[in-house]
Amino acid sequence: MAGKVVIVTGCSKGGIGFALCEEFAAKGCKVYATARRVEAMEGFKDPNISTLKLDVTSDEDVAEVVKTVLEREGNIDIVVNNAGGPCSGPLMETSIDRVQTTFDTNVFSVLRLSQAVFPHMATKRSGTIVNVGSIAGDTPMPWGGIYGGTKAALLRLSEILYMEVAPFNIHVVHISPGGVKTNITATGLSQLSLGEDSFYKPYFDSMVARINRTQGPGSLTATQFAQQVVKEIVKPNPPRYMTLGAGSWASAVLQWFPRSFVCWLMWRLVVGKPKTA
Repeated sequence: MAGKVVIVTGCSKGGIGFALCEEFAAKGCKVYATARRVEAMEGFKDPNISTLKLDVTSDEDVAEVVKTVLEREGNIDIVVNNAGGPCSGPLMETSIDRVQTTFDTNVFSVLRLSQAVFPHMATKRSGTIVNVGSIAGDTPMPWGGIYGGTKAALLRLSEILYMEVAPFNIHVVHISPGGVKTNITATGLSQLSLGEDSFYKPYFDSMVARINRTQGPGSLTATQFAQQVVKEIVKPNPPRYMTLGAGSWASAVLQWFPRSFVCWLMWRLVVGKPKTA
Protein backbone atom coordinates (compact mmCIF):
# COMPACT_ATOMS: atom_id res chain seq x y z
CA MET A 1 0.00 0.00 0.00
CA ALA A 2 3.04 2.30 0.13
CA GLY A 3 2.36 5.37 -1.96
CA LYS A 4 -1.39 4.85 -2.24
CA VAL A 5 -3.34 8.12 -2.01
CA VAL A 6 -6.28 8.21 0.41
CA ILE A 7 -8.92 10.86 1.14
CA VAL A 8 -10.82 10.56 4.43
CA THR A 9 -13.74 12.81 5.39
CA GLY A 10 -14.83 13.75 8.91
CA CYS A 11 -11.40 13.66 10.53
CA SER A 12 -11.87 15.77 13.66
CA LYS A 13 -9.68 14.63 16.54
CA GLY A 14 -11.37 12.07 18.76
CA GLY A 15 -13.32 10.41 15.97
CA ILE A 16 -13.11 7.40 13.69
CA GLY A 17 -11.81 9.46 10.77
CA PHE A 18 -8.81 10.72 12.74
CA ALA A 19 -7.86 7.17 13.72
CA LEU A 20 -8.33 5.90 10.15
CA CYS A 21 -5.93 8.55 8.84
CA GLU A 22 -3.26 7.52 11.33
CA GLU A 23 -3.63 3.84 10.44
CA PHE A 24 -3.52 4.42 6.68
CA ALA A 25 -0.41 6.56 7.14
CA ALA A 26 1.19 3.82 9.24
CA LYS A 27 0.69 1.50 6.24
CA GLY A 28 2.68 3.90 4.06
CA CYS A 29 -0.24 5.66 2.37
CA LYS A 30 -0.31 9.34 1.52
CA VAL A 31 -3.37 10.54 3.42
CA TYR A 32 -5.48 13.64 2.99
CA ALA A 33 -7.50 14.21 6.15
CA THR A 34 -10.47 16.54 5.74
CA ALA A 35 -12.96 18.33 7.98
CA ARG A 36 -15.03 21.49 8.00
CA ARG A 37 -12.53 23.11 10.38
CA VAL A 38 -8.83 22.43 9.79
CA GLU A 39 -8.05 23.32 13.41
CA ALA A 40 -10.26 20.42 14.55
CA MET A 41 -7.70 18.01 13.08
CA GLU A 42 -4.71 19.19 15.12
CA GLY A 43 -2.63 16.35 16.52
CA PHE A 44 -1.49 14.40 13.47
CA LYS A 45 2.20 13.57 13.72
CA ASP A 46 2.83 11.39 10.68
CA PRO A 47 4.32 13.41 7.79
CA ASN A 48 2.27 11.32 5.35
CA ILE A 49 -0.91 13.05 6.58
CA SER A 50 -1.96 16.38 5.09
CA THR A 51 -5.07 18.30 6.11
CA LEU A 52 -7.57 20.08 3.89
CA LYS A 53 -10.75 22.01 4.64
CA LEU A 54 -13.84 20.19 3.39
CA ASP A 55 -17.50 20.79 4.06
CA VAL A 56 -19.02 17.64 2.58
CA THR A 57 -22.34 19.44 2.03
CA SER A 58 -20.66 21.88 -0.36
CA ASP A 59 -20.31 21.02 -4.06
CA GLU A 60 -17.58 23.63 -4.38
CA ASP A 61 -15.54 22.26 -1.45
CA VAL A 62 -15.75 18.69 -2.74
CA ALA A 63 -14.67 19.68 -6.26
CA GLU A 64 -11.79 21.76 -4.88
CA VAL A 65 -10.45 18.97 -2.64
CA VAL A 66 -10.51 16.39 -5.44
CA LYS A 67 -8.82 18.86 -7.79
CA THR A 68 -6.16 19.72 -5.20
CA VAL A 69 -5.30 16.09 -4.44
CA LEU A 70 -5.08 15.18 -8.14
CA GLU A 71 -2.87 18.19 -8.84
CA ARG A 72 -0.52 17.28 -5.98
CA GLU A 73 -0.46 13.49 -6.34
CA GLY A 74 -1.81 12.74 -9.80
CA ASN A 75 -3.86 9.92 -8.33
CA ILE A 76 -6.59 8.97 -5.84
CA ASP A 77 -6.74 5.32 -4.80
CA ILE A 78 -9.10 5.21 -1.81
CA VAL A 79 -11.91 7.48 -0.64
CA VAL A 80 -13.40 6.97 2.82
CA ASN A 81 -16.81 8.62 3.25
CA ASN A 82 -16.73 8.85 7.03
CA ALA A 83 -18.20 12.30 7.71
CA GLY A 84 -21.55 12.20 9.45
CA GLY A 85 -23.60 13.71 12.21
CA PRO A 86 -25.91 12.37 14.92
CA CYS A 87 -29.63 13.07 15.16
CA SER A 88 -31.50 11.62 18.14
CA GLY A 89 -35.03 12.13 19.31
CA PRO A 90 -38.59 11.13 18.40
CA LEU A 91 -39.42 11.23 14.70
CA MET A 92 -42.65 13.12 15.31
CA GLU A 93 -40.87 16.02 16.99
CA THR A 94 -37.74 16.38 14.83
CA SER A 95 -37.77 19.48 12.65
CA ILE A 96 -37.71 18.96 8.91
CA ASP A 97 -34.75 21.36 8.67
CA ARG A 98 -32.74 19.10 10.95
CA VAL A 99 -33.81 16.03 9.01
CA GLN A 100 -32.67 17.60 5.74
CA THR A 101 -29.35 18.67 7.23
CA THR A 102 -28.69 15.18 8.58
CA PHE A 103 -29.49 13.51 5.27
CA ASP A 104 -27.29 16.00 3.43
CA THR A 105 -24.36 15.29 5.76
CA ASN A 106 -24.79 11.51 6.06
CA VAL A 107 -26.11 10.50 2.64
CA PHE A 108 -25.95 13.15 -0.08
CA SER A 109 -22.34 13.96 0.83
CA VAL A 110 -21.35 10.39 0.00
CA LEU A 111 -22.78 10.73 -3.51
CA ARG A 112 -21.17 14.15 -3.84
CA LEU A 113 -17.64 12.92 -3.20
CA SER A 114 -18.08 9.56 -4.92
CA GLN A 115 -19.34 11.25 -8.09
CA ALA A 116 -16.41 13.67 -7.96
CA VAL A 117 -13.77 10.91 -7.85
CA PHE A 118 -15.56 8.44 -10.15
CA PRO A 119 -14.30 9.81 -13.50
CA HIS A 120 -10.69 9.51 -12.31
CA MET A 121 -11.11 6.01 -10.87
CA ALA A 122 -13.12 4.78 -13.87
CA THR A 123 -10.52 6.10 -16.31
CA LYS A 124 -7.65 4.31 -14.56
CA ARG A 125 -9.82 1.23 -13.88
CA SER A 126 -9.01 1.01 -10.17
CA GLY A 127 -10.01 2.47 -6.81
CA THR A 128 -11.88 1.78 -3.59
CA ILE A 129 -14.80 3.71 -2.13
CA VAL A 130 -15.50 3.09 1.56
CA ASN A 131 -18.80 4.19 3.11
CA VAL A 132 -19.10 4.29 6.89
CA GLY A 133 -22.65 3.48 7.95
CA SER A 134 -23.89 2.12 11.29
CA ILE A 135 -25.74 -0.83 12.75
CA ALA A 136 -28.43 1.79 13.40
CA GLY A 137 -29.07 1.54 9.65
CA ASP A 138 -29.40 -2.25 9.84
CA THR A 139 -31.57 -2.57 12.95
CA PRO A 140 -34.34 -0.10 13.91
CA MET A 141 -33.98 1.58 17.31
CA PRO A 142 -36.34 3.99 19.04
CA TRP A 143 -35.17 7.62 19.19
CA GLY A 144 -32.65 7.09 16.39
CA GLY A 145 -34.99 7.17 13.43
CA ILE A 146 -33.41 9.98 11.43
CA TYR A 147 -29.81 8.88 11.99
CA GLY A 148 -30.79 5.27 11.37
CA GLY A 149 -32.72 6.29 8.29
CA THR A 150 -29.66 7.99 6.81
CA LYS A 151 -27.50 4.95 7.48
CA ALA A 152 -30.13 2.59 6.03
CA ALA A 153 -30.23 4.72 2.89
CA LEU A 154 -26.44 4.67 2.75
CA LEU A 155 -26.37 0.88 3.01
CA ARG A 156 -28.67 0.53 0.00
CA LEU A 157 -26.66 3.09 -1.96
CA SER A 158 -23.46 1.18 -1.16
CA GLU A 159 -24.98 -2.06 -2.44
CA ILE A 160 -26.11 -0.49 -5.70
CA LEU A 161 -22.86 1.40 -6.11
CA TYR A 162 -21.01 -1.89 -5.60
CA MET A 163 -22.80 -3.27 -8.66
CA GLU A 164 -22.63 -0.19 -10.86
CA VAL A 165 -18.90 0.55 -10.51
CA ALA A 166 -17.75 -3.08 -10.70
CA PRO A 167 -17.34 -2.90 -14.52
CA PHE A 168 -14.64 -0.27 -13.92
CA ASN A 169 -12.75 -2.41 -11.39
CA ILE A 170 -13.73 -0.09 -8.54
CA HIS A 171 -14.39 -1.68 -5.16
CA VAL A 172 -17.07 -0.51 -2.71
CA VAL A 173 -16.89 -1.37 0.98
CA HIS A 174 -19.76 -0.63 3.36
CA ILE A 175 -18.92 -0.61 7.07
CA SER A 176 -21.61 -0.83 9.77
CA PRO A 177 -19.92 0.02 13.07
CA GLY A 178 -21.47 -0.94 16.37
CA GLY A 179 -20.28 0.71 19.56
CA VAL A 180 -17.02 2.64 19.06
CA LYS A 181 -15.75 5.10 21.63
CA THR A 182 -15.65 8.49 19.92
CA ASN A 183 -16.76 12.07 20.52
CA ILE A 184 -19.98 11.57 18.54
CA THR A 185 -21.72 10.51 21.77
CA ALA A 186 -21.00 13.83 23.46
CA THR A 187 -22.19 15.64 20.33
CA GLY A 188 -25.40 13.61 20.27
CA LEU A 189 -26.13 14.31 23.92
CA SER A 190 -25.51 18.03 23.48
CA GLN A 191 -28.05 18.14 20.63
CA LEU A 192 -30.75 16.11 22.38
CA SER A 193 -33.63 18.21 23.64
CA LEU A 194 -37.41 18.09 23.92
CA GLY A 195 -39.81 20.99 23.77
CA GLU A 196 -41.79 22.10 26.80
CA ASP A 197 -44.95 20.63 25.32
CA SER A 198 -43.33 17.38 24.11
CA PHE A 199 -45.43 14.23 24.25
CA TYR A 200 -42.26 12.23 24.81
CA LYS A 201 -40.97 13.67 28.09
CA PRO A 202 -41.55 10.37 29.96
CA TYR A 203 -39.08 8.73 27.58
CA PHE A 204 -36.23 11.25 27.84
CA ASP A 205 -34.08 9.09 30.12
CA SER A 206 -34.29 6.19 27.67
CA MET A 207 -33.12 8.53 24.90
CA VAL A 208 -30.04 9.48 26.91
CA ALA A 209 -29.35 5.85 27.79
CA ARG A 210 -29.57 4.80 24.14
CA ILE A 211 -26.94 7.36 23.14
CA ASN A 212 -24.63 6.39 26.03
CA ARG A 213 -24.88 2.69 25.21
CA THR A 214 -22.41 3.14 22.34
CA GLN A 215 -19.70 3.88 24.91
CA GLY A 216 -20.15 0.70 26.96
CA PRO A 217 -17.40 -1.69 28.05
CA GLY A 218 -17.78 -3.79 24.91
CA SER A 219 -17.13 -0.85 22.61
CA LEU A 220 -13.96 -0.63 20.54
CA THR A 221 -11.61 2.32 20.75
CA ALA A 222 -11.29 4.33 17.55
CA THR A 223 -7.74 3.00 17.15
CA GLN A 224 -8.86 -0.63 17.45
CA PHE A 225 -11.62 0.01 14.95
CA ALA A 226 -9.24 1.66 12.48
CA GLN A 227 -6.68 -1.13 12.71
CA GLN A 228 -9.25 -3.80 11.86
CA VAL A 229 -10.85 -1.79 9.07
CA VAL A 230 -7.69 -0.64 7.30
CA LYS A 231 -6.28 -4.16 7.40
CA GLU A 232 -9.21 -5.28 5.24
CA ILE A 233 -9.54 -2.23 3.00
CA VAL A 234 -5.96 -2.39 1.76
CA LYS A 235 -6.40 -5.94 0.48
CA PRO A 236 -6.47 -6.37 -3.33
CA ASN A 237 -10.09 -7.56 -3.04
CA PRO A 238 -11.60 -5.90 0.04
CA PRO A 239 -14.86 -7.21 1.52
CA ARG A 240 -18.17 -5.76 0.35
CA TYR A 241 -19.49 -5.41 3.90
CA MET A 242 -17.97 -5.20 7.38
CA THR A 243 -19.55 -4.90 10.82
CA LEU A 244 -17.62 -4.57 14.07
CA GLY A 245 -17.93 -2.94 17.48
CA ALA A 246 -20.29 -3.45 20.40
CA GLY A 247 -23.63 -4.92 19.34
CA SER A 248 -22.56 -5.56 15.76
CA TRP A 249 -22.97 -9.33 15.78
CA ALA A 250 -26.27 -9.18 17.65
CA SER A 251 -27.49 -6.77 14.99
CA ALA A 252 -26.32 -9.14 12.24
CA VAL A 253 -28.24 -12.03 13.80
CA LEU A 254 -31.40 -9.94 14.09
CA GLN A 255 -31.49 -9.49 10.31
CA TRP A 256 -32.77 -13.06 10.09
CA PHE A 257 -35.78 -12.46 12.35
CA PRO A 258 -39.24 -11.14 11.38
CA ARG A 259 -39.22 -7.34 11.45
CA SER A 260 -42.24 -7.11 13.76
CA PHE A 261 -40.35 -9.18 16.32
CA VAL A 262 -37.24 -7.02 15.91
CA CYS A 263 -39.25 -3.84 16.47
CA TRP A 264 -40.92 -5.32 19.56
CA LEU A 265 -37.56 -6.48 20.93
CA MET A 266 -35.72 -3.20 20.32
CA TRP A 267 -38.48 -1.21 22.01
CA ARG A 268 -38.25 -3.48 25.05
CA LEU A 269 -34.45 -3.27 25.15
CA VAL A 270 -34.25 0.50 24.70
CA VAL A 271 -37.38 1.71 26.47
CA GLY A 272 -38.70 -1.16 28.59
CA LYS A 273 -42.31 -2.16 29.01
CA PRO A 274 -44.86 -0.16 27.01
CA LYS A 275 -46.27 2.79 28.92
CA THR A 276 -48.53 5.73 28.31
CA ALA A 277 -46.71 8.98 27.61
